[in-house]
Amino acid sequence: MTIFISVVSPCYNEEENVEELYQRVKAVFDALPEYSYEHLFIDNASTDSTVAKLKQIAAIDPNIKVIVNIKNFGQVRSPMHALMQTKGDAVIGIVSDLQDPPELIPALLEKWREGYMAVLGVKKGSEESRIMYGIRTFYYKVLKL
Repeated sequence: MTIFISVVSPCYNEEENVEELYQRVKAVFDALPEYSYEHLFIDNASTDSTVAKLKQIAAIDPNIKVIVNIKNFGQVRSPMHALMQTKGDAVIGIVSDLQDPPELIPALLEKWREGYMAVLGVKKGSEESRIMYGIRTFYYKVLKL
């Protein structure tokens, strides 16, 4: 039995990244024959050529689905809407700016198959400046209060 996975990628002005993201996610699933997948891109009214590139990709690959919002619904509501459109046994969120390496998908799926209902990645380090890293660390500590 093939397990169906949905990958959701929110986009806003990501013309530089969507094709690479598509290729990398496709390569991951090409190496995982026990899974089939859909990759749903949801665009938040990009003003660049993101939508045109996504439509080109979707025209050649039936695994690709594209939702184009008429306005920017933000980083919470837009992915939530996409989540409601998925058909997978599990859903993996991968942002379009390539901060999340698609190559981690097999590790996430492995944990999910072990029985975890939710699997999250935690960023342990950063290449950003110490000041920005400190500000971000402080921000997340404040959120935990």
